[in-house]
Amino acid sequence: MTNTDHTLLAEPVSLPEVPDAAIAMIDAEGIVVGWTHAAQQLVGYAAGEVVGRSAVHVLPPPEDARRASAFAEQCRARGGWSGTVAIRRRDGHTLRMTLRVSLLRGPGDDTRWLASVTDIGSLSSGATGGPVRESLLARAPIGIVVYDAQLRCVWVNDAMERHDGVPRHRRFRRGLKDSLPAVEAEALKVVMRQVLESGTTTVHEYRAWPPADRPREHAFSASFFCLQGADGTPLGVCSMTVDVTGNKRARERLAILSEASTHIGSTLDVMQTAQELAELTVPLLADHAVVDLVESVPFGLEPAARIGTTSGRRPVLRRAGVASVDQGVLEMPAVREEVIHVPPTSSFAAVLRTGRSHLEPVLDTHAGPWVDHDPTRAQKVRDSGVHSLMVVPIRARRCVLGLALFGRSTEQTPFQEDDLLLAEELVTRAALCLDNALQYARERTAALALQRDLLPHRVQGGAAIEVASRYVPADMDHGVGGDWFDVVELSGARVALVVGDVVGHGINAAATMGRLRTAVRTLADLDLPPDELLAHLDDTVRRLNDEDADDTDRLPAVVGATCLYAVYDPVSRRCTLARAGHPPPLVVDAQGGVTVPDLPAGAPLGLGLGLVPFESVELELPEGSVLALYSDGLVESRGEDIDVGLRRLGAALAQPGAALEDLCSRAMETLSAQAPADDVTLLLARTRALPPAQVASWDLPNELVTVPTARRLAARQLLEWGLEPLVTAVESLVSELVTNAIRHGDGPILLRLIQHRVLTCEVSDTNTGQPRSRHPGNLDEHGRGLHLVGRLSRRCGFRSVTDGKVVWAEQDLPSPTGAR
Repeated sequence: MTNTDHTLLAEPVSLPEVPDAAIAMIDAEGIVVGWTHAAQQLVGYAAGEVVGRSAVHVLPPPEDARRASAFAEQCRARGGWSGTVAIRRRDGHTLRMTLRVSLLRGPGDDTRWLASVTDIGSLSSGATGGPVRESLLARAPIGIVVYDAQLRCVWVNDAMERHDGVPRHRRFRRGLKDSLPAVEAEALKVVMRQVLESGTTTVHEYRAWPPADRPREHAFSASFFCLQGADGTPLGVCSMTVDVTGNKRARERLAILSEASTHIGSTLDVMQTAQELAELTVPLLADHAVVDLVESVPFGLEPAARIGTTSGRRPVLRRAGVASVDQGVLEMPAVREEVIHVPPTSSFAAVLRTGRSHLEPVLDTHAGPWVDHDPTRAQKVRDSGVHSLMVVPIRARRCVLGLALFGRSTEQTPFQEDDLLLAEELVTRAALCLDNALQYARERTAALALQRDLLPHRVQGGAAIEVASRYVPADMDHGVGGDWFDVVELSGARVALVVGDVVGHGINAAATMGRLRTAVRTLADLDLPPDELLAHLDDTVRRLNDEDADDTDRLPAVVGATCLYAVYDPVSRRCTLARAGHPPPLVVDAQGGVTVPDLPAGAPLGLGLGLVPFESVELELPEGSVLALYSDGLVESRGEDIDVGLRRLGAALAQPGAALEDLCSRAMETLSAQAPADDVTLLLARTRALPPAQVASWDLPNELVTVPTARRLAARQLLEWGLEPLVTAVESLVSELVTNAIRHGDGPILLRLIQHRVLTCEVSDTNTGQPRSRHPGNLDEHGRGLHLVGRLSRRCGFRSVTDGKVVWAEQDLPSPTGAR
């Protein structure tokens, strides 16, 4: 009787991978005589509970005993069975399983049955013995041999003879050496002894030459199971063998692709990626591999020509990767980084132009355009023995980035279509890595440009402060992030300090940061108090978010942002601050004492909590105080409270008299050695006080007769400062500003001159209205004042104060030569 499998159930089984098969050996009377550890794990019965009992109690459910008897008769009549059954575990649960019953023959007319059961509900692609289990489900021929404890054959099925050509009567009471080559037999004996000792399932692959296909080597996969007796002792080993020659090459190709995922693209260097592609394919696919890239690609630039178009220039490539089984051929036909000129009529040029691969199973090295163009290299190719060639384009986004050439010389089998498919898959993966590298180069260039354009090139504090800063982005590859800082010089020798933080990193956060920094600078030019400035900035962020929300193709402009804004006046030595959800500043006095001002936190930008949801606080900062503004990346870390980070930063800054650059370096050293999880920004400002001798102010009555007096007072002060060249212009400025204050207000007037980097003339009044410059008609008697002020000064403007406004104008100080 042959071991022909019959499917009695209509439910097909076509699952690719299953867990370890449970094996039970049953004698001719239906009594279980052998059990495996995998069977115990699957159905819950130990060998002592099963061996010696009828299989009816184990395989089909006990209440189906009558059906089980009919099932046994069918197996005897047909020589086996395969399909799906419902089997009840020892704990009472029912499992849907695949069952295969195979007929085994022994000496004489003795027969036994081998039942293989697999749980459909517990598939696992990582389980052992995959080829055998796949065959169990696909009903492919399986060779089965049962060996005793001395590893001698005692039972075998008919399919095994078709695997190795050994008749069963020559197997009984003999070992493996009578059916396999000595080396393979010894290796399998070692495996089976391990199975007997450990009781676990083991898989081993070996090679053999079946009599039906003697010239061709076949690959077999054998799974070995330890059969246990009633007391759990090993009775022998069951081997189940499958011919895997057909899918072995497919598995080798999958292994190559798996290698590609880990070995190609380890860096963002295009030359290194090309070399990795060449090295991976030799000798797994080819004996020689060459990778040539379009000349612009190694420099981070995409090719100008698209697939199907021509640039009118002869193609020029640069050799980027070479590999060969023969080290002496590595310089054939060119070394790495050498420029390669491609003959326009060659197959290589055609691949570059069309983006389609070229296969030459038999390479003609004696004819063709490329041979005529470069006979020296053609001779090198002939000397190398290359007889088969594949040329595969490296394509990305409708561009050909280069060519990959594969040749065979030692391997006599020419390339076939399936080799080309594998090569194209490998090159596609390499092309993706190369394209990623090109995009990285583009984004890095754009990001560095953003960094140069959006962050201050050099911060200066004028006469008010000395400044130093540090910026460390979390996205070290691109060099930019969402943090920003700025120093803005204001009127009257004052200066504004800004630190902000946009949620996120990289180029998108940097672009958003640039928008907010521009908005802050625009608002700072309006000389708004810190709380009002943050309120306007909050409204700006909400408008940006609303605009981007209407565009479904774009991400929100600002998911979250915080900001701290401070204005320091060196004349009064007072600093006004407000914050929008940003960490509070640190103040370090001249003796090294560190304090954290009690500054209301405010809401992060973009939430719109009221018209003016921010509060300003005014501090007096003695000369020499250090004001530290920073982002949370400097003081926050995982698993650590922010107060710990604040104390650490304060300790680093508590160094009386230390240079600000040194303090910045000390603060940065408090960061961990690992790359920061968030952008880190630090802005330090050491306050200066403007000497009283550089400031002059006068309270003036609100009367027109005051104008000449104001002119005389200003002129006399300029003469005392040695600024005689400015007298005429400043007299005119004072006349216009004081006249406007008298005409539009009814309270006292304050005239103030401040000599710092420029000369500032300020006139304060109690009128809260905003002055506007206009163009008067030819006959108008008024309206030219502010226009004249603008023409006479380098810069002019106004700012609101608590009890009115201040109108100011600036004059450049004369050079020392001009003053003399």
